Amino acid sequence: MLPKHQLTVCGSSIAFLDSGRPLPPIVLIHGNSSSTAAWSRQLEGPLAERWRLVALDLPGCGDSARLASYGCSTLSEPIVGLAHERGCEDAIFVGHSLGGHLLLEAAPQLPRARGFVIMGTPPLGKPPLMEQAFLPTPVLGSVFTAELTAEAIDAWARAMVAPESEVPPQIAADIRRTDPHFRSGMQAAIAQLGYEDEIEIVRALTQPIAVFHGAADTLINAAYIETVVMPTLWRGAVQRIEGAGHYPQLERPEAFDALLEAFARDCG
Repeated sequence: MLPKHQLTVCGSSIAFLDSGRPLPPIVLIHGNSSSTAAWSRQLEGPLAERWRLVALDLPGCGDSARLASYGCSTLSEPIVGLAHERGCEDAIFVGHSLGGHLLLEAAPQLPRARGFVIMGTPPLGKPPLMEQAFLPTPVLGSVFTAELTAEAIDAWARAMVAPESEVPPQIAADIRRTDPHFRSGMQAAIAQLGYEDEIEIVRALTQPIAVFHGAADTLINAAYIETVVMPTLWRGAVQRIEGAGHYPQLERPEAFDALLEAFARDCG
């Protein structure tokens, strides 16, 4: 794994990785209670030989500093700040799960971005149609619960991948090390509608947006995503990754990388 560095963004210390190659940049944003380890197959694989990869630990996650409180704006601002400080505002930006929601929050502040990818991210309006956007699964309650038992963490990790996939150990490890207030803070933000209307954001995008979906994802309702109007949707459809659950980048890295590179090439 590349060495991590620290950068002060919006008054908070953010840990990040940057392959530093003189190549077109791709910025990777992880999901709820995760870290840059969610992108280990990309950061340590052939994708890193063809693109400059930049990934960050969101506040309260991985090696980044904890915050007194968490909300969509306090978590999306470091994405914009890192892109500015590292000179990659013209990157392809990829957001996984909650990272995709934060990326949509940040998108209006990234006018030079060449394109956006969201994965495991059903765009939410106001009020959020949670029952339509997410599938009924026992672990859904855990993702916004501060204190979790060891059994709840293991169940969460298992539910994140397809039945035939091995559970990547970094999923549970990242959940354990995340600030518990990160999860409860996000729950409060959603309950208070403390986020931008993502339906309107994707409707107004001028840059291309790609939507990737693990075909065996038991958390996200792909049928809901297909109802969302996205005028710049890449290939005009949600791109399904067979044999993958909620973590296609770890479960099926070759298929994920191929889709991402095809999108990046089409973006110029």
